[in-house]
Amino acid sequence: MVFHIGVLWRLYEAKLLGGIKRISSVSGGSITAGMLGLKWRELSFEPANLENDFVPKVVEPLRRLAGETIDAEAFLLGHFLPGTVSERIARAYDDHLFKGATLQDLPDAPRFVINATNVQSGVLWRFMKPYMRDYRVGGVEKPRVPLAQAVAASSAFPPVLSPVELRLDSNAFKPNSGSDLQRPPFTTRVILTDGGVYDNLGLETAWKRYQTILVSDAGGKTQAEEEPHSDALRHAYRVLDLVDSQVRSLRKRQLIDSYKAKETDAAHRKGAYWGIRTDIKDYGLPNDETLDCPFEATLALAETPTRLKRMDDSLQERLINWGYAVCGAALRRHVQPNIPKGQFPYAGGV
Repeated sequence: MVFHIGVLWRLYEAKLLGGIKRISSVSGGSITAGMLGLKWRELSFEPANLENDFVPKVVEPLRRLAGETIDAEAFLLGHFLPGTVSERIARAYDDHLFKGATLQDLPDAPRFVINATNVQSGVLWRFMKPYMRDYRVGGVEKPRVPLAQAVAASSAFPPVLSPVELRLDSNAFKPNSGSDLQRPPFTTRVILTDGGVYDNLGLETAWKRYQTILVSDAGGKTQAEEEPHSDALRHAYRVLDLVDSQVRSLRKRQLIDSYKAKETDAAHRKGAYWGIRTDIKDYGLPNDETLDCPFEATLALAETPTRLKRMDDSLQERLINWGYAVCGAALRRHVQPNIPKGQFPYAGGV
């Protein structure tokens, strides 16, 4: 969430954010995207106004949320009191960010797509202003689902924050909009988990429609274990983690290969990828054309736990600075070489 604040900051400053046609998000990135979507109509997208609209309307609310711990309380109360963990997370998102807004409060353009994974059908569930759908179960037009609930589903990191349950009316689905599962209980009780489980880069909803794809990746990485557990439960969890890691690697490889493909190749895409684990030197820019981001420092930032846990101001600012810097380097190398080098949003660098 916090890394992507810096990414949006750089895109705004480079006059690219306002021209984006579709913003597809998963996991913690959906918190940032949801806030951006809610405030989109209020933004001027003029760099001179950044401190007067983007910072107070998008950055500051997200930073206030980052300064709170909401997962521990939600987990404990969700297990010992009425209400689920995910319901409490959604309530916290609504209290801090969305204030009762629904999917209908998102702009018509650009199209914001908040992605979750349907545990029942095994495919992507998309939340959007015009409709929410799963190609197997079907779609509901103009859904009034709370924005906080959509974001909670997309960011329902398993197993702690997952699942999120949607209770729906079968009659709300557009007739014959699903391929093979448009029937109860698939249309009455939808069980969702983190969008990153199915598509960790949020690529699917943009890949077939657009030729220029910008990808910002703040995902975690499976760590090596010297002595993996051998008991059935923890061994199974480790194996599933490895499967997930391999899927992530394959999707990233597909993306990078598409950038390198010939323009005559149907798989060719323009754009750029940057990630929280990227070495900024890999872009091959002269040292005086990139901000100072020592790899050992940025790699330490990449180890920040994937938690909804209080983050102090210093760590927030370093993560924002890192997202800003690596996005800028990727844009200058692969998208728009003449954009200014820029300067860190906050003093102190990374």
